[in-house]
Amino acid sequence: MKTQTPQTRRDLLDPARAAALHATLALSGPTPGPGDALPPFWHYLYFWGVEPPENLGRDGHPMPGGFIPDTGLPRRMWAGGALEFLCPVTLGQSAERTSKIANVSRKTGRTGPLALVTLHHEIHQRGKLCIREVQNLIYREDPKPDAPKPAPKPAPRNEDHSQTATFNPTLLFRYSALTFNGHRIHYDRDYCRKVEGYPGLVVHGPLLAQHLIHLAIDRNGPIKTFTFRAMAPLFDFEKAVLCARDNGHELTLWIRGPDGRLIMEASAA
Repeated sequence: MKTQTPQTRRDLLDPARAAALHATLALSGPTPGPGDALPPFWHYLYFWGVEPPENLGRDGHPMPGGFIPDTGLPRRMWAGGALEFLCPVTLGQSAERTSKIANVSRKTGRTGPLALVTLHHEIHQRGKLCIREVQNLIYREDPKPDAPKPAPKPAPRNEDHSQTATFNPTLLFRYSALTFNGHRIHYDRDYCRKVEGYPGLVVHGPLLAQHLIHLAIDRNGPIKTFTFRAMAPLFDFEKAVLCARDNGHELTLWIRGPDGRLIMEASAA
C-alpha cells in the first residue's frame, strides 16, 4: 500500500449545528450550547470534506483517488468502527481532526470482490487528544440482478431493554445535510433501486450507531468506549428495534430489523 499523507482539518465547533441535531433527533433535555461538552459521536457534524461537483462520483461522495485510495469498486458502505472518548470536546471552540489511511486490503466475500479501507482519526482541542477513532469502510462491485442474496444473520432476542425506532426520509435528509453527506443512497430512491439494488432509502450507519450510543448513555450513563459493526442495511420504510443487554463490565447493543435480521451489533463501556 502506498503511504498516504495524513489529512488535517480544523473546524470551529458551531453550537448551531449541535442544536440542529438535537432537534432533528427529537431529543429531550436542554439543547447543547456554547461551552457545553459535545455529546459522543456528534463530531460527525464537523470537519466536513467540501468538494465542488466535478470532484464527486456518481454516488455523491468525493471521488476516490484523492485521500481515499481508488480501489476500482464503486459501491461504498460504512462497515463499522471503534471510538475512545478521552476527554470532553467543547462547543464554540476550534478543534482539529487528523486522519490517516491505516490499511487497504482486498478479499472475496459472499457477493464478490471487496476492498476494506481502515482510517484512523484523532481529534485534538486545546492541545489535548479528545477522541480516538477507527473507521472501517467497504467498497463493493455493483450488484448482479440474478445473483442470490445472502441470508441475513438473525438478531438475538435476549435483550434486557428494547425500544422501537423509525427513520423516515425527512430524518435521513436532515442528517445527511448536517453531516454534509452527499451519498445518494440516503435520499435518492431511484438511484437506490436502479443503480445499487436497494428496495428503499438506506439509513446511515452512523445514524444507527448514534441511536445505540444514546441508548447506552440512557441505560448506563457516560461512556468511554464504543465499537460497532454494520451487519445488514435498514431501509426508511422499516421499523427497527434497538436492544441492550447489561454484561456487568459493558453493555452489549444491537439493532433488530422487522424480519428479525441483525442490522448492527455494538458494545459500550
